Amino acid sequence: MRSEAAAQPGGLERFVSAGKGRGLRARRRYAVGELLFSCPAYTAVLTVSERGSHCDGCFARKEGLSKCGRCKQAFYCNVECQKEDWPMHKLECSAMCAFGQNWNPSETVRLTARILAKQRTHPERTQSEKLLAVKEFESHLDKLDNEKRELIQNDIAALHHFYSKHLEYPDNAALVVLFAQVNCNGFTIEDEELSHLGSAIFPDVALMNHSCCPNVIVTYKGTLAEVRAVKEIEPGEEVFTSYIDLLYPTEDRNDRLRDSYFFSCDCRECITKEKDKEKLEIRKLSDPPSAETVRDMIKYARNVIEEFRRAKHYKSPSELLEICELSLDKMGAVFEDSNVYMLHMMYQAMGVCLYVQDWEGALRYGQKIIRPYSKHYPSYSLNVASMWLKLGRLYMALENRTAGVKALKRAIAIMEVAHGKDHPYISEIKKELEDH
Repeated sequence: MRSEAAAQPGGLERFVSAGKGRGLRARRRYAVGELLFSCPAYTAVLTVSERGSHCDGCFARKEGLSKCGRCKQAFYCNVECQKEDWPMHKLECSAMCAFGQNWNPSETVRLTARILAKQRTHPERTQSEKLLAVKEFESHLDKLDNEKRELIQNDIAALHHFYSKHLEYPDNAALVVLFAQVNCNGFTIEDEELSHLGSAIFPDVALMNHSCCPNVIVTYKGTLAEVRAVKEIEPGEEVFTSYIDLLYPTEDRNDRLRDSYFFSCDCRECITKEKDKEKLEIRKLSDPPSAETVRDMIKYARNVIEEFRRAKHYKSPSELLEICELSLDKMGAVFEDSNVYMLHMMYQAMGVCLYVQDWEGALRYGQKIIRPYSKHYPSYSLNVASMWLKLGRLYMALENRTAGVKALKRAIAIMEVAHGKDHPYISEIKKELEDH
C-alpha cells in the first residue's frame, strides 16, 4: 500500500460523467482500504451538544479542554487551536453573550455564516478546493419548491438576526443560492458510533457522484475528511460515494435522493432492485398476507418512521419507546424481524435505551439488528461497524468479556479498511480491549 501521507488527488481527475455532470475518476488502480485523498474542511462547525467534550477548533475528543474566557461556551485543546478558530468563533462569541439562552441559530445557519466570513478573508482558492471550488457548487435553484424556498428565507432571517455585527452580507438572491448550495453539498461529521459531531464543507469530496453501490467511503479524522476504497478501483473508473443511508429499499432511497439532491439513481442496484425482496421480507405464514396488506403495512411503516422523527423533538423517552414497541408489534404481524422497517424501529428503540442507560434493553435490540445489518449493507459499512462497536461496549459494560472482545474485533476489522489502521478511534478501541 502506498504512503498515506502522500495521498493527494494526484491519482485522480475531474471529468464530465455521462448523465451526471462533473465527477471524479481514478487515473490509477486503488486497492481496498487505500486512501485516495484527504480534504481539510473549508470550514466546519461543532454541534452545540458536543461542546466541552470536543475541541471547537479541531474536533478532537479529550478531557480537560480550556474554555473561551469571554463566552465560556467554546472549548479548545490549547491556545493554538483557540487562535486558529478565532476568526470563526468571533462571529458567535459576543452574540452568544448578548443573546444568552435565546442564541439558537441552526447548524446550517452557523455553517453558512462561516462560509461568508471565509470567502471574505480567503478569496483565493484553498487547500480544500484542489478539484472543485465552493463557488462551483450546484444549487439546484430551479428545482426548489415553495416549502424549500420558505425554509431558506427563514435561515436568511436567522443569519441577519444572529450575525449582523460581524458579517457583510451579499444580496438576498445570492444568499438563497448559498443556502441552497450548502443544503446540497454540506457534510455531517460523525464519530465512531455515528453520533453527530458537527457540519462541514469539503469541496473536493463534494465532487464525487452518488451510487448505491459505492466504491469509496468517507470518514473523518477531526475536521479532515478521508476517502478510502471499499472495492478495487481500476484506472478510468469513476469514484462513487453514497449520499444516503443504504439500508432502505430502492423506492425509499430514490425518494430521499430526489427530495435532498434532486436526482434519481441509476446504479446497478437501483435498476435490478435485487436486494429489495430481502429488505422487505414478509413473515412465512400458513395464510400469507395479501399484496394489499403488505402495501398497507409498508405505508404504515413509512408514516411511523416520520412520526417518530418528529416525536423525538418533544416526547419523553418512555413515550418514544412506546411508539417503537407498538409499531414493532403491529409490523411484526406481517414483516420478518430482518425487514428494514422493523430494523429501523429497533435501532430507534436501542437509541432510547442507550439514552436512559438501560444497557440490557439496548443489547437485546442490538443483538436482533446486527445480523440483518451485515446482510443488507455493503461490505465495510460504517453502520455495521458502529453496531458491532456498540454491542462490544455493551457486553463489556455488562461484564460479558468474551462476547465483548469478539464484537469489538469485528468493528476493528471493518474500521481498519474504512478509517485506516492508524485512526485514533481504532487506537482507542484497542486500548479498551487492553484495559478489560
